[in-house]
Amino acid sequence: MRHRKQGRKLSRPHEERESLLVSLAKGLIQHRKVDTTLAKAKEAQREIERLITLARRGPEDTHARRLAFQFLQDKEVVKLLFEEIGPQYRDQSGGYTRVIKLGPRQGDGAEMARLMLV
Repeated sequence: MRHRKQGRKLSRPHEERESLLVSLAKGLIQHRKVDTTLAKAKEAQREIERLITLARRGPEDTHARRLAFQFLQDKEVVKLLFEEIGPQYRDQSGGYTRVIKLGPRQGDGAEMARLMLV
């Protein structure tokens, strides 16, 4: 039963799905926007919002950095998150990202979306 289980499966096993979300999060932090399918964008948005909330605590909060590193597994991306993106959203209490629909993909008709930082 799926009672109280949240999130989309994205037609992938657990490890592959987690790796996909990490890759999307890294890409968004590094490039400030990423194009993907609508379902993947909505699922990655949940993780990114959580990471930015951790980064708002400040660069000196070791516990928040370790929690972010636990998900991202990349010191450079964590540094970028805490030193550039976190302070940018210091006064904002949520809604750090935006999903914009781009229309269907040419090859298979999948609904595409752009996930970007606000």
